[in-house]
Amino acid sequence: MSHKVFCKKYQKEMPGLALPPIPGPKGKELQLSISQEAWDKWKSHQTTLINEKHLDMSNPDNRKWLSEQMDKFFNNGDYEKASGFKALD
Repeated sequence: MSHKVFCKKYQKEMPGLALPPIPGPKGKELQLSISQEAWDKWKSHQTTLINEKHLDMSNPDNRKWLSEQMDKFFNNGDYEKASGFKALD
Protein backbone atom coordinates (compact mmCIF):
# COMPACT_ATOMS: atom_id res chain seq x y z
CA MET A 1 0.00 0.00 0.00
CA SER A 2 1.44 3.35 -0.99
CA HIS A 3 1.49 6.36 1.25
CA LYS A 4 0.50 9.86 0.16
CA VAL A 5 2.71 12.94 0.09
CA PHE A 6 2.08 16.54 -0.82
CA CYS A 7 4.13 16.65 -4.03
CA LYS A 8 6.03 19.91 -4.37
CA LYS A 9 6.27 19.40 -8.15
CA TYR A 10 2.53 19.03 -8.76
CA GLN A 11 1.33 20.89 -5.64
CA LYS A 12 -1.17 18.24 -4.63
CA GLU A 13 -1.43 15.07 -2.57
CA MET A 14 -0.29 12.06 -4.57
CA PRO A 15 1.10 8.55 -4.04
CA GLY A 16 4.65 8.82 -2.68
CA LEU A 17 7.84 6.87 -3.17
CA ALA A 18 8.08 3.56 -1.32
CA LEU A 19 11.81 4.06 -0.61
CA PRO A 20 14.23 6.99 -0.76
CA PRO A 21 15.27 7.26 -4.42
CA ILE A 22 18.88 8.17 -3.60
CA PRO A 23 21.07 7.58 -0.52
CA GLY A 24 21.40 9.99 2.37
CA PRO A 25 19.38 12.92 3.69
CA LYS A 26 18.55 14.16 0.17
CA GLY A 27 16.89 10.83 -0.63
CA LYS A 28 14.80 10.96 2.55
CA GLU A 29 13.77 14.55 1.76
CA LEU A 30 12.69 13.51 -1.74
CA GLN A 31 10.75 10.54 -0.38
CA LEU A 32 8.77 12.88 1.89
CA SER A 33 8.09 15.61 -0.70
CA ILE A 34 7.97 14.06 -4.18
CA SER A 35 5.34 11.81 -5.72
CA GLN A 36 6.14 8.62 -7.58
CA GLU A 37 4.83 10.28 -10.76
CA ALA A 38 7.17 13.28 -10.36
CA TRP A 39 10.14 10.96 -9.74
CA ASP A 40 9.30 8.91 -12.84
CA LYS A 41 9.12 12.11 -14.94
CA TRP A 42 12.47 13.24 -13.53
CA LYS A 43 14.15 9.91 -14.32
CA SER A 44 13.04 10.22 -17.94
CA HIS A 45 14.15 13.85 -18.16
CA GLN A 46 17.45 13.04 -16.45
CA THR A 47 18.20 10.35 -19.02
CA THR A 48 17.49 12.80 -21.83
CA LEU A 49 19.84 15.40 -20.29
CA ILE A 50 22.63 12.87 -19.71
CA ASN A 51 22.42 11.68 -23.29
CA GLU A 52 22.02 15.06 -24.97
CA LYS A 53 24.68 16.84 -22.91
CA HIS A 54 27.02 13.81 -23.05
CA LEU A 55 27.40 13.95 -19.28
CA ASP A 56 30.01 11.74 -17.65
CA MET A 57 28.47 10.73 -14.35
CA SER A 58 31.89 9.87 -12.94
CA ASN A 59 32.71 13.60 -13.19
CA PRO A 60 31.80 15.44 -9.94
CA ASP A 61 30.98 18.67 -11.85
CA ASN A 62 28.50 16.83 -14.08
CA ARG A 63 26.86 15.17 -11.07
CA LYS A 64 26.61 18.53 -9.30
CA TRP A 65 25.03 20.17 -12.37
CA LEU A 66 22.51 17.34 -12.74
CA SER A 67 21.64 17.55 -9.04
CA GLU A 68 21.02 21.29 -9.43
CA GLN A 69 18.76 20.58 -12.41
CA MET A 70 16.86 18.03 -10.33
CA ASP A 71 16.25 20.60 -7.59
CA LYS A 72 15.02 23.13 -10.16
CA PHE A 73 12.78 20.49 -11.77
CA PHE A 74 11.07 19.50 -8.52
CA ASN A 75 10.74 23.12 -7.36
CA ASN A 76 9.21 24.18 -10.70
CA GLY A 77 12.19 26.40 -11.44
CA ASP A 78 13.80 27.17 -14.76
CA TYR A 79 15.47 23.82 -15.37
CA GLU A 80 17.42 22.78 -18.46
CA LYS A 81 15.30 21.41 -21.28
CA ALA A 82 16.59 19.26 -24.09
CA SER A 83 17.05 21.30 -27.25
CA GLY A 84 14.98 20.19 -30.18
CA PHE A 85 12.99 17.75 -28.02
CA LYS A 86 9.25 17.95 -27.60
CA ALA A 87 7.78 15.63 -24.99
CA LEU A 88 4.57 13.78 -25.76
CA ASP A 89 2.31 14.52 -22.81
